[in-house]
Amino acid sequence: MDLRLPIGLLFVLLGALITAYGLLSDPGIYAASLGLNVNLGWGLVLLAFGAVMLWLAWRGRRLT
Repeated sequence: MDLRLPIGLLFVLLGALITAYGLLSDPGIYAASLGLNVNLGWGLVLLAFGAVMLWLAWRGRRLT
């Protein structure tokens, strides 16, 4: 089993949860972070990393 597959799934799941929390949470909690929605930003980063890992796993499975 390719290790990129479970890692990609984990990061996509965590990224989706954090992104959803960032989109649905109260904007007032971000006053301490200069008004930046840190959860939304890092959720999208985790989603992108997970998507890259899943793509690499799919590409590796296709090439072998």
